[in-house]
Amino acid sequence: MQTSPQAAPVALVTGSGRNIGREIALGLAASGVAVAVNVRSSVSEGQSVVDEITAQGGQALLCVADVTDQDAVRAVMARIGQVWGRLDVLINNAAIRREAKIDDISARDWHDTLAVILDGAFFCTQAALPLLRQSPCAAIVNIGGMTARTGAAHRVHVVTAKAGLEGMTRGLAHDLSPEGITVNCISPGMVDTRRDAGSASAAPNHHAKHHPLLGRRGTAAEIAASVVWLASPAARFITGQTLHVNGGTFLGG
Repeated sequence: MQTSPQAAPVALVTGSGRNIGREIALGLAASGVAVAVNVRSSVSEGQSVVDEITAQGGQALLCVADVTDQDAVRAVMARIGQVWGRLDVLINNAAIRREAKIDDISARDWHDTLAVILDGAFFCTQAALPLLRQSPCAAIVNIGGMTARTGAAHRVHVVTAKAGLEGMTRGLAHDLSPEGITVNCISPGMVDTRRDAGSASAAPNHHAKHHPLLGRRGTAAEIAASVVWLASPAARFITGQTLHVNGGTFLGG
């Protein structure tokens, strides 16, 4: 994706203030893509990503918005259009990954989890289409999760949402392929990331039950590299697929 700054492709990465989202933003920027860095409330983290990209000569824009707010999402797309006049890549990464026993999951926790992961991906995709349709190589990459296939204790809300994201990927691939827009899903396995109490436990319970064949957990940068490839011109004949990046922890199709 190496291009001149004037012709640089543009990507929006939701939830890109830390961990996998951050590495995706940095990886895209390193490949010559201008990146809109989205965060909901961690403004300082988002600005840090923007600063790192610009310090390395890249183009970046901080977009503070809650992806469950349809009007806020539309405003982000309008700003991207005003600043860069194009959008070529959408990465739906924003997620909530809390753990709780089924008895303790409130209606609000259930709906909040599905809203960020599923509503957020839907709202962003729908709002991005006017710009994506103008791109000669538009790509959407959704960030799912291995537990959508394996299941996990105390994560029924997260597992349900991530499984739904794979279904959304296949449905969108059918709808958007006539317009040349590819839609794929990356399903990360166990990855070393920084977690806080508002996201998930420091050591998610399901991690103890799974062991990568490669003998280690992955890194956020390794997940990002797969995303950058799926978003690149090299992957134009791939759509509607879920790519498992998990070191051999799960060998399903």
